Amino acid sequence: MSAGEQPVRIGVVGLGYWGPNLARNIDHVAAAELAWCCDAREEVRGRLAAEHPRTRFTARLEDLLADDELDAVVLATPVPTHAELAVHVLEAGKHCFVEKPLAQSVADAERAVAAARAADRLLMVGHLLEYHPGVRKLKQIAESGELGEIHYIYSNRLNLGQLRADENALWSLGAHDISVILHLAGEDPYEMHAHGESYMRAGVEDVVFAFLRFPSGLAAHLHLSWLDPHKERRFTVVGSQRMATFDDMDLERKVTVYDKGFDQSASSYGEYITRAGDIYSPRISNAEPLRLEIEHFVECVRSGQRPRSDGESGVRVVRVLEHLQRELDRSGRAS
Repeated sequence: MSAGEQPVRIGVVGLGYWGPNLARNIDHVAAAELAWCCDAREEVRGRLAAEHPRTRFTARLEDLLADDELDAVVLATPVPTHAELAVHVLEAGKHCFVEKPLAQSVADAERAVAAARAADRLLMVGHLLEYHPGVRKLKQIAESGELGEIHYIYSNRLNLGQLRADENALWSLGAHDISVILHLAGEDPYEMHAHGESYMRAGVEDVVFAFLRFPSGLAAHLHLSWLDPHKERRFTVVGSQRMATFDDMDLERKVTVYDKGFDQSASSYGEYITRAGDIYSPRISNAEPLRLEIEHFVECVRSGQRPRSDGESGVRVVRVLEHLQRELDRSGRAS
């Protein structure tokens, strides 16, 4: 922030699991000021107030929207409230950052985008992994042609994790991976299939397998589960020349490129032989993805540039989620 420039004043709404992380990062971005925090629970406000003594705390969103000097609102509220609150914030003339997913339906997501357009304000969705240095490096490698023609992408997001009563593995975990796959693919799928099972809670899929086909010929597969012995957060990109992975659980080798594939045999027409060459891992910045995401939002507010994960990006992710949910409903076991 250059001398004389005022910081972007931001309020955070929702101080549950993720809200405090957002507040912490906003408070540490030089070009931003954590002006407000909002949560209905008094004990939560009291606990966070000690960590942010220069920030005002309230139980009412209206207090933030009535502050003419507040530039933007960050929403970390329960998913069913995202679209409605985003519209409310945007209509009040504030820029809006919404945690993923933008909404639970395409219609609600499009309503939020329309509100941003009508108010001439920014709408950004918290597709966090798009800001991860490892994912950015993976996309650079794929776009450089080093891997050759990209054949398919698959992701594993697995854990023996928290069981949820109001959100299945597709919506809880899949929003991350779908945003990355669409980011890597640079196009939207035209064919989508999903199968899931509800082992722990009836009607709430704790394991989901999804398959996407894209117009270019690219395919993608997702394995999502919070009922698994492994903790995995990994993407694999398979090309005609090489292959690459992003493994968020690997502390040292976030991205690895494999010189593996099939080469046509020089001695026999139409024959192919496997190739296994060098393996290397490029250096990846250890900057916190959430800090990078917040810095991007602040820069977009200051400059007016379009966010990387804008409202339209949020709609595209919700469109895939909604379609896959219909597939889950259609293919589910009869009770």
